[in-house]
Amino acid sequence: MEENKFNFSEEENIKDKAVEQSKEALKKDAQGLFQSIKTFMVELLDFRDDTDRDATINAIKGDISFKGATAWILICSIFVASVGLNANSTAVVIGAMLISPLMGPILGVGMSIAINDIDTLKKSLINLATMIVLSLLTAFMFFKFFPLGSQETSELLGRVKPDIRDVLIAFFGGLALIIARTKKGTIASVIFGVAIATALMPPLCTAGYGLAIGNWNFFGGAMYLFTINTIFIALATFLVLKLLRFPMLKYVNSKKRKRIAQLASLLAIIVMFRAGWTFWEVYQYSGIENDYNKFKKVEIENNRELWFQNGTFDEETKIIKLYFNGEINNATEADLRNEVKQYEKIKDFELEIYGNKNRSFDKISDAYDRAITDLDKKDNIISGLQKQIAGLQVEITDLNKIIESNNNQNTAVSFTNLSRDAKVRFSDLQYFGYAKMLESNDFIKVDTITVANIKWRSSLKDSMKVVKEKELKTWLKQRLKLDTLVVKRAN
Repeated sequence: MEENKFNFSEEENIKDKAVEQSKEALKKDAQGLFQSIKTFMVELLDFRDDTDRDATINAIKGDISFKGATAWILICSIFVASVGLNANSTAVVIGAMLISPLMGPILGVGMSIAINDIDTLKKSLINLATMIVLSLLTAFMFFKFFPLGSQETSELLGRVKPDIRDVLIAFFGGLALIIARTKKGTIASVIFGVAIATALMPPLCTAGYGLAIGNWNFFGGAMYLFTINTIFIALATFLVLKLLRFPMLKYVNSKKRKRIAQLASLLAIIVMFRAGWTFWEVYQYSGIENDYNKFKKVEIENNRELWFQNGTFDEETKIIKLYFNGEINNATEADLRNEVKQYEKIKDFELEIYGNKNRSFDKISDAYDRAITDLDKKDNIISGLQKQIAGLQVEITDLNKIIESNNNQNTAVSFTNLSRDAKVRFSDLQYFGYAKMLESNDFIKVDTITVANIKWRSSLKDSMKVVKEKELKTWLKQRLKLDTLVVKRAN
């Protein structure tokens, strides 16, 4: 067997080693890149090193107290917010939220549970309750006694039915607030922004409005929104302080320390459970509302054959009520019942469909046709009456001519031409009339005189009236060929 003159094995080994080295280099580069990204993200998001624990605790405790100036600031902010809600002014409501001092006690509740400070917890709860009562009383007095109207504006209606967005706003707003509080050198702009976003003030004003008008649905919905905001801000405070490992308050008495720790833990569990349950309830309701609105838009409002009026749904009884103008036939009703089952959150809901039989399309068409026919008949009647009126006007004109000829036997001038010429010559005339009148000075001899009654424009001066009356008298004598003429001015 002939020996192979070319040996490629050594060259292939060198290539394999080079490939392995390249792979190892890539792995090291990838690991280095990943480590660099990890380090960058940790440095970017880590805020523990920028925390001033003592200053944070002192600042939160300092904002809990509620008396004197703080009480008056709260009252003023409630009045401003109430005016804004009543006037439907978003800008005014935002201004009220900026000056409201409600955040202090809520942060105090979350902090005291996190650091096991029962005294601060008591103080926070007492001040929070006082603020709530004072806010409700102030809003109640405003809406009850101020004559500014009690219409339900969109600003008021927006605070009576919380949804999942309100929960998320409260939680993430609370996170931003406590993170800003714990930073060395508090970020005031963040605190103002959270005050606007979480909107603690408007729900209390809306609750006061509900009390003033006796609407318990308004009161309950607004207080529910306020409770959601309060719980989730306190929960965010608790979680952040625990994450930052704020030191637990120590007590000399070990039994007391243990009891307080247990109480704080229980409160924390209750708050977290309630917050979780609230989130789930609102999440479920929001899902139902979204599916209902989608069903209504896709299956009803986009159907031009249906004359939809309005609809409601009740998540407790699981009933959807739909109201239509016109009759709804059995096929359409069955189709709607089948379509609702395609939506996950409302597939178990029962549809109640109400049609207005007295306003069916056919009947409306018939009524429209009858109305057109009646209008045609009325047009014919009006046309006939107009012809009769025109005929009567001709007769009246003829009678006027006869009367004028009888009253002017001694003159060839008609009253129509005379009055028209008088108005042309004396534009300030507003009224003109003339007739022959019998008079007697000795009650024996009777004379006949011609009398002209006139009325001038009210803005004409008396001196000008006298001058124009002389000119009119002279002109009438010449025109009527009279020696004697009496001109009387009407009042």
